[in-house]
Amino acid sequence: MSAELAHIRQVMAEADCLYTEAQVEAAIDQVAASITEKLADSNPVVFCVMNGGLIFSGKLVTKLNFPLELSYLHATRYRNETTGGELFWKAKPEISFIDRDVLIIDDILDEGHTLRAIIDFCRHAGARAVHTAVLIDKDHDRKAIPGMKADFVGMSCIDRYIFGYGMDYKGYWRNAAGIYAVKGL
Repeated sequence: MSAELAHIRQVMAEADCLYTEAQVEAAIDQVAASITEKLADSNPVVFCVMNGGLIFSGKLVTKLNFPLELSYLHATRYRNETTGGELFWKAKPEISFIDRDVLIIDDILDEGHTLRAIIDFCRHAGARAVHTAVLIDKDHDRKAIPGMKADFVGMSCIDRYIFGYGMDYKGYWRNAAGIYAVKGL
């Protein structure tokens, strides 16, 4: 076993579970109900922010019982690191959303630089309205815009490095069934 893989396994073994799978699933149900109430009649285009938003989006959209178009986009600041850098677009949206409501689904609202750039991109490209849904809103005062909030939030969490349900630690543990905090980070 490589030293890196041993480290990755150790991270999970030592991690603190912040939210269990059942708690996360209940939060996803609540977010789905709120989105349905607000967007059911708007014919939205829904974008999953890859890779972090994959699991949350996959679970969430199956609970949205109304017509929608679904696609993805890929913008990142982390690139398998634990600190963010400059925004990098890997894939911009390919479905037209001119004069349409857009729902952006992402894993986490941390500082919000990535989400803010995606919102701005959609607005400048002609979206009628841009809505955001995140599984986790991290509690701290370092938001890109003071007081920045997503329209739909599953849960809030303490200011630690977290992983699970799409969020990763150095590219690993997106598949963790729960939300975990890395020991010491």
